[in-house]
Amino acid sequence: MKKIFFLSLTLVFLFASQLVKAQGCESSSPSEGEDAGGVKIFGFIQPQFTYTLTDPATNTFSFKRARIGVTGDIPYDFSYYVVMETSAFVSQTGNPYLLDAYVSYKRFKWFNVSFGSFKQPFGQEVNTACSGLHTIERSIVSDQIASPQRDMGIMFLGGDNTTKVKYAFAIMNGRGLGVKDNNTAKDFIGRLTFKPLEFLRIGGSFRYGFPNVSDVERTSFAGELEINKSNILLQAEYIYDEGDYNRAAGGGCGADPLTLGEKRDGAYVMLGYMTSFMLQPIVKYDYFDTDKDIDNNNMSVITVGANYFFNDNTRLQLNYQYKAEQGAEVKNDAIGLQLQVKF
Repeated sequence: MKKIFFLSLTLVFLFASQLVKAQGCESSSPSEGEDAGGVKIFGFIQPQFTYTLTDPATNTFSFKRARIGVTGDIPYDFSYYVVMETSAFVSQTGNPYLLDAYVSYKRFKWFNVSFGSFKQPFGQEVNTACSGLHTIERSIVSDQIASPQRDMGIMFLGGDNTTKVKYAFAIMNGRGLGVKDNNTAKDFIGRLTFKPLEFLRIGGSFRYGFPNVSDVERTSFAGELEINKSNILLQAEYIYDEGDYNRAAGGGCGADPLTLGEKRDGAYVMLGYMTSFMLQPIVKYDYFDTDKDIDNNNMSVITVGANYFFNDNTRLQLNYQYKAEQGAEVKNDAIGLQLQVKF
């Protein structure tokens, strides 16, 4: 019997210290506490106000994201996951569009297979669900080097948040969300994380592919760290990238692409503390070097802010971003206020 899916999004753990198991916005199916074969409608909205300290200053109300989706199990051993982005401020056309849509075979804990459109398994921050980010914006290096964040392909993955090891390996078009591949080559992308202690996770990612044509390659590497102990959360990641790059902004979350040199890299480090009255102060530093062969072209952002959790499904974020670009005197600091509700 045919099921017509509406379309989907995310529900993440309140403190967002763990990554979701699957490659979408949340876990791939409602396996615990729901009947197999049941349909779960889920999503979140993120209305926000942004004040940019340019000269002259600008400000606007918008939706960072507004997503709705469905997920469920199909006997036996299969699940589906579909999500739509409805925010006109995210879409390049101003219209709703399909974000994630994949079918998973998940009989074995250490060998699952997903087929469809999903996030590429590269990087710690990119693979943190949008509703679980500790700051309103991802770091520059994650947005630029991991672009496009979403693509079409097949993924093999195993392990979960209860195991010491998790892995994911994907073969993808390399062109971006909703775009047919224009060459015969494919991108190979993988991520491996190891949890030697309950409060410590380390990991790494790689990508080898052809973002535009089949004879000009791209190679990327990333290393990540997370320490989550006694209400203190520390996250850090370094990403290196060289060769060709994708000049499209596709992927659902990424920023407008910058012009990059042959070699580029960047990193971020973030520190947060969850207080007893549900307020989480956050400080984050990230930088990005668009061309390692040229001096004085780094850009960096210092984010200072706080997250307040009204309940498990409602969160308020306030961020101040101090932005600096070497060799340029530009006033572009920003203040952001975002309210998130999940359902």
